[in-house]
Amino acid sequence: MEITEIRITIKNEERLKGFANITFDSSFVVRGMKIIEGNTGLFVSMPSRKRPNGTYQDIAHPINQDMREDIESRVLKEYGEEIKRNS
Repeated sequence: MEITEIRITIKNEERLKGFANITFDSSFVVRGMKIIEGNTGLFVSMPSRKRPNGTYQDIAHPINQDMREDIESRVLKEYGEEIKRNS
């Protein structure tokens, strides 16, 4: 499975820095990933929904660490490029 497109929407809130939409194989899109400023730097949060008990559950997420790392590195790279374009 190949990431064929990443679209970034910049936000400049305290911790929320942006949103990402990723297209796989020009056929399947995952919308609503969040780019978050954490205590140790930026990370990508998968789209989620709030459960009735107040906890959150991911709607879509990678099932192995390699895919998670690939998605996160590609999204953060594109986020950095989008920041440069908007500066």
